[in-house]
Amino acid sequence: MHDQLDSITEVLLSNGYRLTEARRAIVKSLLTSNGHLSADELVDVVRQEAPRVGRMTVYRTLELLTDLSLIRPVYQGSAAAQYILLEEGHHHHIVCSGCNDVIEFDHCSFLEIEESIRIKYGFHVKGHLLEIYGQCQKCHDSTLSS
Repeated sequence: MHDQLDSITEVLLSNGYRLTEARRAIVKSLLTSNGHLSADELVDVVRQEAPRVGRMTVYRTLELLTDLSLIRPVYQGSAAAQYILLEEGHHHHIVCSGCNDVIEFDHCSFLEIEESIRIKYGFHVKGHLLEIYGQCQKCHDSTLSS
C-alpha cells in the first residue's frame, strides 16, 4: 500500500496538486479497500478514519483522481459507479453474465495495442479498464446440463 500511496502522491505533485490530509485519507481508504467502492461507501469509510472530511471533498477528490487516470468509475449492474484503482494505469475484470461474479486478473497484453493506437492515431493512452464478459465454469456447466 505504501508504494501505491507514494505513486499516487507523485502523480498529484507532478500535476501541481497537493496531498492534503483529506486527500490522503481518501486515497488511503481507496487503497485499504482495494477500490470497488461507490462514492457514498467511500464517504462512510473515510469518515471512520477522518470524521471531518466532507462528502463534497470526497466527490471532488474522486473526480480529480479520475481526471489523473488513477481511478476509474465502473458500472457493474448497479446505478451507482464503483471506483477502482488503476495500478500502473490499468485494471482488468472477467465478468460472468450468469452469476455476475467479477474476477480480477492482472495479466495484461494490452500494452502492444496501446503502442499500435499511438502509432496509428497519434493517441497517447494514459490508462485502460478491460472487462471481458462470458460465463464462469459453474454457469457454463449448468447451461450445458439444462
